[in-house]
Amino acid sequence: MSMWRASGRGIQTAMYLSRWLMTPFLVGLICSVVLIVIRFFINLVTLAIRLPVEPWQDLVVDVLNLIDLTLMANLVLIVTFSAYGNYIHKIDAADHAGWPPGLIDIDFSMMKQRLLGSIAGIAAVDSLAWYLDLENHADASKLIWAIGFPLMFVVAMAILALADWLGRR
Repeated sequence: MSMWRASGRGIQTAMYLSRWLMTPFLVGLICSVVLIVIRFFINLVTLAIRLPVEPWQDLVVDVLNLIDLTLMANLVLIVTFSAYGNYIHKIDAADHAGWPPGLIDIDFSMMKQRLLGSIAGIAAVDSLAWYLDLENHADASKLIWAIGFPLMFVVAMAILALADWLGRR
């Protein structure tokens, strides 16, 4: 019996230590945020150069693309901090008094809401950019998808919020 118990402890220890296998993924996500920052500034400089001759509709679409990149970076950071705090090491708020609460204590329910909210925001911004450039995209079926896609995430977010609320009762 003690051999089984020792074997079980070994498996538990291996499973516990396997959480560190998430580290390369999280480092990769942090690197992707650096790439998003670089793309943001490339787009910003390009926008500034074209500004004198760019129609206002194109300016709005370009600014929406900057917002898209910002929301994408937020999304990546939400996933990164949540995964780190939930799987690798709990972040103690007392040790990081200056950190925003949204980075320290992200449980799975909160992460789902933020994740879906960010995705819905990104989809809505993309839909608005697509709508503003409607002259070049006059396909009605694509317009329906461009509107329906963000609504799908909003509905999913509402259903998950309801499920979380019911689960806490």
